[in-house]
Amino acid sequence: MPGTPHVSWIIMSGDRDNPDREFVCQSDPRTDCVVPVSRPESQVFSDVHIYYHGAGAETRYTGTVKIGFFKRAPAIHTVTSDIVVRKTGSIINHSVSDIVTSSPGTYSIDFNLVAAVTDTKRTQPIHENVRVVVR
Repeated sequence: MPGTPHVSWIIMSGDRDNPDREFVCQSDPRTDCVVPVSRPESQVFSDVHIYYHGAGAETRYTGTVKIGFFKRAPAIHTVTSDIVVRKTGSIINHSVSDIVTSSPGTYSIDFNLVAAVTDTKRTQPIHENVRVVVR
């Protein structure tokens, strides 16, 4: 929606050479997110693309995005966001790639952000939980 701060996302999967090989799911239109499980002989890589949308004025996004289906220690990969979409810009992309867990199950991506529009000093919380099935 024009003038409203928001984020969108796309999840891809593949291998070390191309974690963007296969489309998995996206925010709009919302589709089920099913990612292949990593195996010792075949690691699966995933690329999570996060898009921070401008609101017609300079907009600053702060907070965290927690990605729970990557194979890393600690178990949840936390992205700390402090991104500014300029008044003349429309979208800023931030991508995170890593190895998918080798444990099948249901995981999540949790968005816990605040968008602040500089001109109006208006803030808007952005909370979203994306269910990701690894199988």
